[in-house]
Amino acid sequence: MIEPEIEISEDLVRDLLRDQHPDLSELPIREVEGGWGNQMWRLGDELAVRMQRMDTLPDLQLKERRWLPVLAPRLPLPIPTPVRSGAPSERFPKIWTVMTWVEGTPLDHGSITRGDHAADTLAAFLTALHAKAPADAPDASDFGAHPDEGTDGFEHFLQAVDLGCFAENDIRTVWQDAVAAPAWEGPRVWVHGDLHPANVVVADGTLAGVVDFGAVFAGDPAWDLAAAWLLLPAGGASRFFSSYAGADEATVRRARGLAAMKCLFLMLMGRNGDRGLPGGKPHWGPAGRSALDRVLRGLPEG
Repeated sequence: MIEPEIEISEDLVRDLLRDQHPDLSELPIREVEGGWGNQMWRLGDELAVRMQRMDTLPDLQLKERRWLPVLAPRLPLPIPTPVRSGAPSERFPKIWTVMTWVEGTPLDHGSITRGDHAADTLAAFLTALHAKAPADAPDASDFGAHPDEGTDGFEHFLQAVDLGCFAENDIRTVWQDAVAAPAWEGPRVWVHGDLHPANVVVADGTLAGVVDFGAVFAGDPAWDLAAAWLLLPAGGASRFFSSYAGADEATVRRARGLAAMKCLFLMLMGRNGDRGLPGGKPHWGPAGRSALDRVLRGLPEG
């Protein structure tokens, strides 16, 4: 759910800090490019203010506040963790959170040049993340369902984008294989849920951190394993699946179909960006196209 965007300025952020966290209010503040559901403002060198922007409900930030401190200590890459909570007020009627800053360049503005290292790093991160979740961990919502429940969304994305050199039948074949794959029968494990190039950062040619856990849930790890195609350069998926612990054939098939759908979404957002439409991300189009090419090359070997 979204609502009209509230204009967020440096002055507003500083005033909110003065009211609720005055000891942080004199730190330098600068806007961070990107963001849709939330807008980020860098606060000093080590913190960021995550301002609820297009999201109607506070649920996503509340999930991050509750669970990121639990997950962060056991993960081999840095993730943002909340350090202060901002309450709704007359100036800003939504919640906001001060979080640790994860250093690096978002992958949709950067590149991976050390492919093997990045594949091994991603595999280690997801192996650590995909641990059995407690009973009170959040359930999946629209993120996390079996592909057969997402066919309407897949069809919408497929018809909305310019496929260019890609054959529609090839994309449908990948999706239909995912739909036909058995459902996840393992335990509910922690899943980031929304891994794509804007939600990871890179440094020195490899993965350096993972951000935006608003979709985090407990369920099917295939939603994260799609990142093998979305994030890694050509050949990276094979390296990833040789390092990741616990992906059976059905899970890889679901992951590949979900990757195809996410590629179409990135391409659609990229098209919107080219047209100047709200929410458009011009850098996402090329990222989605290159990832779709990797998806259509086939399942990883080994």
